[in-house]
Amino acid sequence: MTRLLNYLDAVKARDPAARSRWEVLLYPGVWALAFHRVAHALYGARLFLLARIVNHTGRFLTAIDIHPGATIGRNFFIDHGFVVIGETAEIGDDVTIYQCVTLGGTDPAGGVPGKRHPTLGDGVIIGSGAQVLGPIHVGRRARIGANAVVTREVPEGATMVGIPARPTLVEAGTYARTFMPYGTPCSQKYDPETQKLELLRCEIEALRARLDALTAGEPEPASRQIQG
Repeated sequence: MTRLLNYLDAVKARDPAARSRWEVLLYPGVWALAFHRVAHALYGARLFLLARIVNHTGRFLTAIDIHPGATIGRNFFIDHGFVVIGETAEIGDDVTIYQCVTLGGTDPAGGVPGKRHPTLGDGVIIGSGAQVLGPIHVGRRARIGANAVVTREVPEGATMVGIPARPTLVEAGTYARTFMPYGTPCSQKYDPETQKLELLRCEIEALRARLDALTAGEPEPASRQIQG
């Protein structure tokens, strides 16, 4: 009972909409995990048909499909539904996944034999609609933004956005927070396209400074030289 209460409290701490443990207990993600625990135990006992029956029952009731073979750590939270988690996926402790996320597989011939799905480190957050594909490793405390498509290794603590996913800058104060709802900040300055424009602006300013120096017939200041 203590373990269950601790889990409900862990979910409540990550969901600003939750008002009580009883409310959390009704969440489809909580029920999906409960069904998976049973299915995974049956799968480990090689009772594959029974495991599939439990799996399909859970999917019917919650709209969340977790393969019985997937390995899931403590305090896993799926916020809302329509999530798919593949057979060889491995999920660490305190991981949060939002709606419409897929932990999908790729052709085993192109990856580690027998391992087709991602491994998520502790404290990973995956935003809604994101796709994490293949036998890759997502480092501890990494954040995957909404609708990102991740097909390569993600370093520990990285914040990934876009298609294909690439790292983006996050202020130290924001990163240091214990939990970041929805995976990434909402401010426009974190948008990757805005960051590209900022880099272009800096490059144009450097080019103008170089042109001014050449026009004036003066040596170009070392601090303003453009690195090739």
